Amino acid sequence: MDIQQLIDKGFPVKTYAKDAIIYEPGMLPHHVYFIKAGEIRMVTVSEEGKEFIQGIFKAGEYFGEPALLIGKPYLAYTIANKPSQLIPVGKTDFFELLKSNADFSMQLIQVLSKRLFYKSMMLEELANEKAEHRLLTIVKYLTEELEEGEALKVTRQELADMTGLRVETVIRGIKQLAGKKLILLKRGKIIKQKDIKFSL
Repeated sequence: MDIQQLIDKGFPVKTYAKDAIIYEPGMLPHHVYFIKAGEIRMVTVSEEGKEFIQGIFKAGEYFGEPALLIGKPYLAYTIANKPSQLIPVGKTDFFELLKSNADFSMQLIQVLSKRLFYKSMMLEELANEKAEHRLLTIVKYLTEELEEGEALKVTRQELADMTGLRVETVIRGIKQLAGKKLILLKRGKIIKQKDIKFSL
């Protein structure tokens, strides 16, 4: 769904400051949020206050639809990583978009399937005690859609929050993977390379 189409239809754009919470666990869903600008992270938080990243959403993407589709409360926080502009689309309007736009409906199925795959993959990885294996799996997943030579735009802290590892462990693990030539580092950035090996 093109963001400009939503604006042309009269949907309002709301501005959120960095670190603003869009919704939190237990809240009932009323909207799907389309991102005009900025970046949003979806996280669960442990009793100790540690975040585990469920996903990061960027301009042109949307979030919040699973809970809306089944009418269940949210299970995670969504927080603005940077100043963001969102277009909230209510349940009735969102369902109308699905009914009137077959391409968008198919895109939604693909998006939900990709997120389900990611969650299943990470559940399996969390059972793996080897930090290097966790890191290699998430790097492989995150670089799949990058062009060769493109840098992965994810911080070490975000990798830590995605894998449940300490940031120090991530920094050390990334260096070890690069030393084994399992990933390519340039100026501290993970670079998508051709014919990369993804096995330990």
